Amino acid sequence: MLNGKQRAMLRRMANGIDTIFQIGKGGLSEETVKTVSDALEARELIKLRTLDNCSYSPREAAEALAEACMAEVCVTGSRFVLWRCSSKEKNRKIEP
Repeated sequence: MLNGKQRAMLRRMANGIDTIFQIGKGGLSEETVKTVSDALEARELIKLRTLDNCSYSPREAAEALAEACMAEVCVTGSRFVLWRCSSKEKNRKIEP
């Protein structure tokens, strides 16, 4: 569990990265969860967003994905950031 300063640090780091996933009317399928989990393993920090036609609110989608991927989440508007420490030493870039 991250404290407030660590969450703020992750939000600052996420400011400079592009949104790599969008969640739309298809919602959260097993394939989406697997793809997000794989991206977290490779990058540790990813930015996602929900589209207007998504049946989930940004907070609901973020919390569901965070639970499924065992990640930490920060929500800002329609975008959210997921962070998980990589299990591979070579992929570790962020120390909270």
